[in-house]
Amino acid sequence: MNTEEKQEEITLGILDSIASESQLSQRILAKRLGVALGIANTYLKRCVHKGLVKVEQAPANRYLYYLTPKGFSEKTRLTSCYLLNSFQFYRRASRSCAVVLAECKHAGWNRLILCGASDLSEIVLLWANEEKLVVDGTYDPYFEESEFLKRPVWNFLGDVPLQKDTICLITALNKPNKLYNDLKGKIGLHRLRVPDILV
Repeated sequence: MNTEEKQEEITLGILDSIASESQLSQRILAKRLGVALGIANTYLKRCVHKGLVKVEQAPANRYLYYLTPKGFSEKTRLTSCYLLNSFQFYRRASRSCAVVLAECKHAGWNRLILCGASDLSEIVLLWANEEKLVVDGTYDPYFEESEFLKRPVWNFLGDVPLQKDTICLITALNKPNKLYNDLKGKIGLHRLRVPDILV
């Protein structure tokens, strides 16, 4: 995701949140968006400056936020762009996953470890079922839940059950190169694959 897409995603998150709840603290907004409080504040001010959001002071030093007609139009435009980008990503990722998993199956790899919990992991899971490959779980040092896609998550590589026919597939969308470089020295290139959408 490039910088402009990230900015649009945060702006859309702000507009969506305000459309559903006008009495919203910046701290709650930041938590919903998964960004620092200062970033949420900056983007909110930008939305006010652009005339997308109107602010009114409420009792007890609180503020109410409302979308302006211009804000509703921008929310609609950003939602359309987001959906278009999502569909394009899904089509490209789907083709990429189909190719790499067919290659894995042909080479005799029957089990998968997903390396990175992400939207790409879900697409891989669909294609793995198609290829009759078993997905044992996800290795992700930063994922905080113990399960992802109804399978276990391992934060430590030593906990990952690597069997003779297990291949590790990079599915991280955030810094996939770093994860690839960390893994290649530890498990070897022979059991590590990367869908070409990440290259």
